[in-house]
Amino acid sequence: CDASVTIPIVAVMLLTLYVASTESPESIIASAQAVAIVAETPWYESTPGVEIVGGIRAIVPLVIFLLLVMLVLLREPIKNPKIIFFGIFLCVLGMVVFNLGLSYGLSLLGGQSGGLVPAAFTAIDKVENSPLYFLALGLFIALTFAWLLGCGATLAEPALNALGITVENLTNGSFKKSTLMYAVSLGVSCAIAIGVAKIIFSIPIAYLLVPDYLIAIMLTIISHEEFVNIAWDSAGVTTGPVTVPLVLAMGLGFGNALGAIEGFGILSMASIGPIIAVLSTGVYIRWKISKRYAQDEQEQDVESNIVGAPMV
Repeated sequence: CDASVTIPIVAVMLLTLYVASTESPESIIASAQAVAIVAETPWYESTPGVEIVGGIRAIVPLVIFLLLVMLVLLREPIKNPKIIFFGIFLCVLGMVVFNLGLSYGLSLLGGQSGGLVPAAFTAIDKVENSPLYFLALGLFIALTFAWLLGCGATLAEPALNALGITVENLTNGSFKKSTLMYAVSLGVSCAIAIGVAKIIFSIPIAYLLVPDYLIAIMLTIISHEEFVNIAWDSAGVTTGPVTVPLVLAMGLGFGNALGAIEGFGILSMASIGPIIAVLSTGVYIRWKISKRYAQDEQEQDVESNIVGAPMV
């Protein structure tokens, strides 16, 4: 999963270098404004069409690919086709309904709350008598809000629950599902709070990402292989269908309310946060196990000395 995290970053950065070398920012902005004025938005690019098309696009191409593999490459018949296709229909329907729920509910709520929470520490037009609290308390409230939002959204991710069950089974219970989920949620929530602080204080994102990745690399070197794999895999499951729209909406809400240049960058922090948290948890678990083994050896040595002592 580390490749799935880093390769898209490199690809987008290369794209920005290419665009910057061929087009000026003024021409890009002018072209976008001209298209927005002249062209009418088609139904499949506006709500609810975009959610319906997105749900179908997420499931149907994968189903077609798997069917081609089964029928053409492997030349094997589909067992229980009625049940499978009924399940696929439910999956598409659920994805469409889920996308609609995110667009009409969770994302709107995240954007509204993200746009209003800055009133706790600064003056915004939408809230009368803002700031509502003095600066230190208002900042504490805003960062606590971001921390709790990140923790709740991460624990609600279906992929994280599935990863926790898989990890507990593969490690024979040495790395429990609850331990993984709490470690990942703690890492994501702290990282999202730091990302919000980046927007509030206009901190360059490189000042945050470079030290974090250096810490992650050092922890990777000293950690056991199984914990390294789990940690870097956890970065992918945290940027799921619940966390991404909610955190993006919150970040854009903060950015618009504070007049920041952009509200992005929070998800990049949310990707590295769980890696550091899980690797640190793995180091602690290894230390705890080695300490317990050392205590057991000391107890065995004491017992052997007592048994071997001469009777008086």
